[in-house]
Amino acid sequence: MAQPVVSNEVEVTVLLPCLNEAETLEVCVTKALRALDELGVVGEVLVSDNGSTDGSQEIATRAGARVVHAPIRGYGGALLNGIDQARGRYVIMGDADDSYDLSNLEPFIRELRAGHDLVMGNRFRGGIAPGAMPPLHRYLGNPVLSWLGRRLFGLRNVGDFHCGIRGFNRDRIRELHLCMPGMEFASELVVRAALNNYDIVEVPTTLQPDGRSRPPHLRTWRDGWRHLRFLLVFAPRKTLIWPGMIMLVLGLLGTTALSFGQIKIGAVGFDISTMVYTCLAMLVGAQLLLFGVFAMIYGHTEGITDQKQFQRWARLVRFETCTAAGLVLVLVGLLGTIVAVSAWGPAASARRTSGTRCGWCCRRRPPSAWA
Repeated sequence: MAQPVVSNEVEVTVLLPCLNEAETLEVCVTKALRALDELGVVGEVLVSDNGSTDGSQEIATRAGARVVHAPIRGYGGALLNGIDQARGRYVIMGDADDSYDLSNLEPFIRELRAGHDLVMGNRFRGGIAPGAMPPLHRYLGNPVLSWLGRRLFGLRNVGDFHCGIRGFNRDRIRELHLCMPGMEFASELVVRAALNNYDIVEVPTTLQPDGRSRPPHLRTWRDGWRHLRFLLVFAPRKTLIWPGMIMLVLGLLGTTALSFGQIKIGAVGFDISTMVYTCLAMLVGAQLLLFGVFAMIYGHTEGITDQKQFQRWARLVRFETCTAAGLVLVLVGLLGTIVAVSAWGPAASARRTSGTRCGWCCRRRPPSAWA
């Protein structure tokens, strides 16, 4: 059990973002206040309201919460406002739909008091009730995005990247200057904390079906893409630039080699059919490289990535540089086409004259049609 702290200073703020949660808000506030009281923690429940029109504000106030208005719409906007308005040294954020167990805050408080900067909940370790998480989220979305987070940002101790209940040191999180107003705020919080070498741990938590009769605010494909886009923008070199550069170089080498004729390695022959794939690899690689650079520019424009990272690439990606690179690629393409036609034309004629089958298309035609 977390040891009670005897002080008049607010130690814990339970932060609930809210947009039309009249059906479940009261029970969430009651659970959180009761948990703080049972633990002997001096705390508050703060509802950051995003413009509810169903009377959620009055319900929260009657239940004992403090309500503040969040001027920026969106999940992240409500949480950013709540973090700014929080009085507690520690903040435990959750959802106002009664899906997370706000009556069990002790593990989060215990780890925060132990000095950890960010305490993540893990629903897969704590238990997910039937019907609480759609199969697409449980078996594809969360595992894939969590795996990407671990691979891209070294989050080895985070198994549930998008758990909605988490606790953190208020002042330490304010230092990160978080800015994402939408659902991708959940990714931004943990990614920025990892990049700044914050101490991150996980504790088990449970997930129950929410108590709302209306559909959730979360949209699977829209918000999944926003999370993925954020990860790509924050790690463009690992996700776009280096893979694109590798594909571009390999495609260029393969196309150059095949331009002079067929290549045989053992019993396997590589000819013009293979060149189609090497050319495709060049095109895809070049596009990935450009997307990576655009991701850096977008990240800088939106204030997501740091200035130093952008400046290194800004010196390379200029109008003059891009124009020159485009002209060089056009000239190389023309030269490669001339070389390929010169090399493959006589070779194909020789094979037809000698009756040698030159490839899959010749094998499909009768010998009389080869000449």
